[in-house]
Amino acid sequence: MKYVELVIANNSDKTDRYYTYGCRCDEIAVGQKVYVPFNRGNRLKEAYVFEVRDELAEEIKGLKYVESMDENIRLSEEAVKTCIWMRKRYACRYIDGINCFTPAGTSSKTGKKRNPFKDAEGEQQNIRELTGEQKAAIDRISKCIRGAEHNIFLLHGITGSGKTEIYMQAISLSIQSGKTAIMLVPEISLTPQIIARFIGRFGTGAIAVLHSKLSEGERYDEWVRVRSGNVKIVIGARSAVFAPLENIGVIILDEEHEATYKSDMTPKYDTVEIAVMRVKSQKEKGLVILGSATPSVVSYSRAEEGIYEKIEIKNRYNAMALPAVEISDMRSEIKDGNKSVFSRLLYRRMQENLSAGSRVILFLNRRGYSTFINCRECGYVMKCPGCGITLTYHKSSGSAQCHYCGYKEELPEICPECGSRYIRFFGAGTEKVEEEAKSLFPGYETGRLDLDTVKRKGELEKALSDFRTQKTRILIGTQLVAKGLDFENVGLVGIISADTTLNIPDFRSAERAFQLMTQAAGRAGRGDIPGKVVIQTYTPGHYSVLAAASNDYKGFYEREAALRKLMKYPPYSDLIQVVFTAEKEEDAVKGAEAAYAEIKKKISEEEHVNIFLPQGLPYFKQKGARYRILIKSSKGKRNTYVEALTEIRKNISGCVMGIDINPYSFL
Repeated sequence: MKYVELVIANNSDKTDRYYTYGCRCDEIAVGQKVYVPFNRGNRLKEAYVFEVRDELAEEIKGLKYVESMDENIRLSEEAVKTCIWMRKRYACRYIDGINCFTPAGTSSKTGKKRNPFKDAEGEQQNIRELTGEQKAAIDRISKCIRGAEHNIFLLHGITGSGKTEIYMQAISLSIQSGKTAIMLVPEISLTPQIIARFIGRFGTGAIAVLHSKLSEGERYDEWVRVRSGNVKIVIGARSAVFAPLENIGVIILDEEHEATYKSDMTPKYDTVEIAVMRVKSQKEKGLVILGSATPSVVSYSRAEEGIYEKIEIKNRYNAMALPAVEISDMRSEIKDGNKSVFSRLLYRRMQENLSAGSRVILFLNRRGYSTFINCRECGYVMKCPGCGITLTYHKSSGSAQCHYCGYKEELPEICPECGSRYIRFFGAGTEKVEEEAKSLFPGYETGRLDLDTVKRKGELEKALSDFRTQKTRILIGTQLVAKGLDFENVGLVGIISADTTLNIPDFRSAERAFQLMTQAAGRAGRGDIPGKVVIQTYTPGHYSVLAAASNDYKGFYEREAALRKLMKYPPYSDLIQVVFTAEKEEDAVKGAEAAYAEIKKKISEEEHVNIFLPQGLPYFKQKGARYRILIKSSKGKRNTYVEALTEIRKNISGCVMGIDINPYSFL
């Protein structure tokens, strides 16, 4: 007879604790999925074993027993430890962490293996001699892997410096040492490219793929493959950090600065923190490698403090110089009567490159045809009735669309407010840039790469293939074109508007703008011809624009870090966003106000200045309301706040209270 402490699979704060059950099977182990009678009705519920005992401290009247076990699903002891840590770190429930580690879906009824990448082809590997900087990086990483030494490396390598080769060699070393590896990319759209490279190097048998775009059945079968121990490498986006591998030698996060590594759904975890926790919780410690040409301010700060070990690669792999960058002041263009989205400088550079046989990438971080629809008579701006967010005009469908909830309506002929016919669209999106490019350069094939053009399976691969084979000569896109695309013979990158990202209401706007400009610029000059970049902006003197133009990361970091320190923004504080959601506005307000009063009671008086009053937020459904409390936690006070908020949430009724630590969105 064994006794077990179980976590019941129930989405309720009231049942978020351990329950003691008896078990007649002596083989029961920590992490096992079981089925037990629960509550007064004794309905069978899923549960997970978090502790196993040989005896009870005291007799339990009416003790219930485990009915059966699921032989296919079992968490490792390391995964259980990580779930316990997540509950405390992110103010989530035990079951929220468990759900990250376990698959949805069931085994195939036909018995066949549902492999989403069975037809994937490997990319031929032309491994040339490593540079001195690459060798030094691999030597340092190798020492840690072979010695089972835990470390967190920040691999700061400029665009085109050969970071992917370092990743592959680190993974190869891990496998040679009898360990496993996880390779993470920031966007699901990048997985086909990285999969092709890894299959070319390691073959198909040792690789599994995990990300949210797979069907439930595919994810289940991939999870079972990994859990069986036959897979050595897992590739995927954020959620793949929870892959059921054991004895992990290295977890790599490529483009570690990307916001997509922070979960915006419960549990709202930070992928870097999960990766570090997983490799530290093992019997044999592992490594985490964070790679980027433009590290986040938080990561670079940690490297400066010695929390991470910094490895720098300052030269491109092919010894080619970084592209020459020119800044075009769009204020002068308007004064001189140029109303096109293309400055005269960008137009000339496009002519030169296309005539010379080179390819051109145009980057704009805004899809659609125009940014907003506005009445010149009364000032009315079309907004989503559910979200309160400005609608974007899409010419191809003749509609105004919300990019948050998907709401869509036809463009009105007259203003709904005043009846004026002077209702027009303003600003430029990728669709408008594509239209103008086709008009100005009719002899060259133009393609567009954004979320509107790659909705269906295979569309992304076709767009990239057309550009790779030079069927497409001008590629226009959002941040999809700025992330990890590695094409030779790209002679020019045009950044249509640096101000699009600079003007978002977020303390990270300058950092985000610098990163996107630098990453987009890095797509140029990767082959044998030097590249050029044109940055169009209305604020040519902004420090992020100047730093991106000169590829001066250190200069940007020092300026940005000084501002963050002055304003007490991360990494010099922790921001905690507490959101209250309800069908009725009065319930959301009541919950927010009650929580606000309770927080102030539980937190020391000197911290009260960092707790901001409740305020309304846009709601992403047709009905309902959202209110939030924003907290700027002083360094070292985060856990105090999280513990207090977790307790407060148990007593809040009439609304849902969500807690997000260091969010990447404040909408």
